[in-house]
Amino acid sequence: MITIIDYGLGNIRAFANVYERLNIPVSIATTADGLKNAKKIILPGVGAFDHAMRKLHDSGMRETLDQLVLDRKVPVLGICVGMQMLARSSEEGILPGLGWIDSIVKKFDVSHLQSKTQLPHMGWNTIHPNNHDPLLVNFDSDSRFYFLHSYYFHCINQSDTIATTEYGIKFTSAVGNKNIYGVQFHPEKSHHWGIQLLKNFADL
Repeated sequence: MITIIDYGLGNIRAFANVYERLNIPVSIATTADGLKNAKKIILPGVGAFDHAMRKLHDSGMRETLDQLVLDRKVPVLGICVGMQMLARSSEEGILPGLGWIDSIVKKFDVSHLQSKTQLPHMGWNTIHPNNHDPLLVNFDSDSRFYFLHSYYFHCINQSDTIATTEYGIKFTSAVGNKNIYGVQFHPEKSHHWGIQLLKNFADL
């Protein structure tokens, strides 16, 4: 069972539709009670870091999430801002993140960017898997995903980076540490590559 956290942010229905087409059981949790029996969790997110952290806190699900992910080791996949929330902090805001991965979120330095439209980093870009993590099986250097962000995930421990992407600099586009995963891109908007990634997560 894949449980998608609905705390008021993210395209919840798009994720549910993918799993329904794959015939993989899916549920949507809006309260802590809806999370208690989760076997795998998706944490979506869009918009500003502090707003997302406040929304998650106000949902009443934060404490249960910590118990599931940190104590029971339930696999979790953070997506876009949901990935950034895994960090300790973000330059975009003042609130602490979940702190599940030793990392900080930084803003792209526009002096490194050559494109006319510098920020946000928007549109299709390739990812470069750097190990054989099961989340990224069946991907190669031509795998493309849809991005929309102005801040990037900086891992303190580089071993937590499982894929990189280039946009002025090489940045972490996928992270993995034990049962905790995150992707900066939007798999729900990334056609067959995104469907494959969501299937990989279900197969962990």
